[in-house]
Amino acid sequence: MASTRHMKMKLPSLEGGVIVIRSDQKAARKCYENSLKNKRGICVMAEQTQESEGITRAEIANKRQPEPAGEVQQKEIVGKKFKLDTSLGEVLQYHIVEVIARHLNTFAWSTSVMPGINLDFLCHRLTMDAKARIVIERRRKFNEERCLVIWEETQKLLSVGHIREIQYPEWLANVMLVKKANGRWMMCVDFTDLNKACPKDLYPLPNINALVHNASGCRLSFLDAFSGYNQIRMHPRDENKFVFMIELSSYCYKVMPFGLKYVGATYQRLMDRILAPMIGRNVLAYVDDMVVTSPERDQHVVDLEELFATIAKCDLKLNPEKCVFGVEVGKFLGFLLTERGIEVNPDKCETIIGRVILTSNALWFLAKLSILFTINLSKGDIERILSP
Repeated sequence: MASTRHMKMKLPSLEGGVIVIRSDQKAARKCYENSLKNKRGICVMAEQTQESEGITRAEIANKRQPEPAGEVQQKEIVGKKFKLDTSLGEVLQYHIVEVIARHLNTFAWSTSVMPGINLDFLCHRLTMDAKARIVIERRRKFNEERCLVIWEETQKLLSVGHIREIQYPEWLANVMLVKKANGRWMMCVDFTDLNKACPKDLYPLPNINALVHNASGCRLSFLDAFSGYNQIRMHPRDENKFVFMIELSSYCYKVMPFGLKYVGATYQRLMDRILAPMIGRNVLAYVDDMVVTSPERDQHVVDLEELFATIAKCDLKLNPEKCVFGVEVGKFLGFLLTERGIEVNPDKCETIIGRVILTSNALWFLAKLSILFTINLSKGDIERILSP
């Protein structure tokens, strides 16, 4: 007796008992996901650790992997380093360097030169549920090492003007320390209670498929704002709600902090307002991902000039370390974009790269086993099907 719903099969044993065969849900789910990703229906079961007989999936993927048309190089412009594609050509590279040199004021190398977005243009406002209960958390205790880290991070935020000391907060939250991959601590604020009291911002986000389609086949420049969320200021009447406590005092945020559930919508609203004359024509923006697109190589310089002039009006600063100009190949929203169009992103294929292709005998055995979970068979039928 087989039950697909319970993923079990029962059959009588020779001793007169009942044998119960249970299915492995994790393996079944993995087989199902792999069948959707692979059109040839190859079932993935085990990771490839050593070279096996025949061609491995990693070797097949490497052969199909698109190679960049040119490498990115570091170019020094007025004493500052920027990333440019080496396949630009001398003439196009010279004009892009000139454009960057004329608009160095649109870049920021530290938070001290980041004025922030004007309050009259856009700020982050908080909408609270009228029935929400104000939550003031009890202060958490940390050991001496973590207290020192919290104090140092707080002083950094004070020095750049992102926070200020407050005496009479409405809400009060604790800080959390998370260890990053490099071993350093990162301080976060637990806004869980505040998020529960605030309705979600339903501002519409752009369609990802449409953005990727419009960006494919173009000369690209990928841009990133310098501490983008922190360039948006909080509305003054809401500052006393974004409060966190440390051992000696309490501080509130003057800029939009991380950890809120709808800051992405506010940032998308900012991008739509700043880049309104360019969005859909030569600029695409999805929250904090910006890309300048030019179907013609020579037009890319003009598009960059227009972008720098547009964002300078609102004092939006870019991060030069994360900006790449004039590339032929780049990743945007998880897709690999080239001048030829959309190609396979190798990072999205890691689940099937380096794994073993099952032999035909193993696939036939799995096919037989799947029959047992869909058809009620007798004991003799089961033994006959599973026999080699």
